[in-house]
Amino acid sequence: MKIRFGVGLGAGPSLSDFSRTVDRLEGAGIDSLWLSEQVYSDAVDPFIGMAHALSRTSRLKVGTSVAVLPGRHPVLVAKQLASLAALSPRRVLPVFGLQPARPGERELFPAPEGRRGALFDESLELLRASLRGEAAGFDGEFHTVGSARIGPLPARPLDIWLGGSAPAGLRRVGWYGDGWLGSFLTPEAAGRARETIQAAAAQAGREIEPDHFGISLVLAQDGIPDDLALTMRRRDPESDPRDLVATDWPGLHRLLDAHIEAGLTKFVIYSAGSQPFDTFLDRFEAELLPRQN
Repeated sequence: MKIRFGVGLGAGPSLSDFSRTVDRLEGAGIDSLWLSEQVYSDAVDPFIGMAHALSRTSRLKVGTSVAVLPGRHPVLVAKQLASLAALSPRRVLPVFGLQPARPGERELFPAPEGRRGALFDESLELLRASLRGEAAGFDGEFHTVGSARIGPLPARPLDIWLGGSAPAGLRRVGWYGDGWLGSFLTPEAAGRARETIQAAAAQAGREIEPDHFGISLVLAQDGIPDDLALTMRRRDPESDPRDLVATDWPGLHRLLDAHIEAGLTKFVIYSAGSQPFDTFLDRFEAELLPRQN
């Protein structure tokens, strides 16, 4: 299976350095660039950032890590993705999640009280139908679509990956997703998540390709920032942040080895701390590009 490493930007580098970073990733032969949905920050919007990065490059793949789907109209999202895929075939990597990681941003993606999961499921159905040209006459609980049809449709259907780690979210990946990008999980938990997804896919009469399982990992060389530790404890109060985040490059390699042993093959690496981003990219190239196969 293909082992691949991508660079996650999170809230940095600054927008003034975004184009230069994209050019550097392309020139270095790095597999992919991943853009987070962080509205109340200086981070580039993931869809705008994808368009800009894809327009400057010919090889680099660009994805969302992760974008929120519930609260967006799926047909408009399908139109954006279809346009990007037509302009940059095989380089658009959409990953969607249930809701923003930051509680203060959840008001921007409205959903009926207690129905966000159901809205996500229906949105995924309509998104996939739109990308196949089969959305006409869609009549769901939350969305109704008449005879309209978007275009141009991708020559090869886009893979739609999903995030999430709750049991319902993992089952959703099996039912609707083409791949999974997890975060803040131990290798053992990530391996169990992969098995849960595969079982749900089998029950739905589907199959997810073995190399379509990945995880985002953080390298925090100045120590784990307090806000990051708080985020991890909020998600899983029983977890020890030191089991989830690498604090040096040898530690990152150990985490990678364990995740690969658990069956994961795609990795998005983020840098947290005061280290200059160019220094992180220097080490990324030296440490991780030789590990790709």
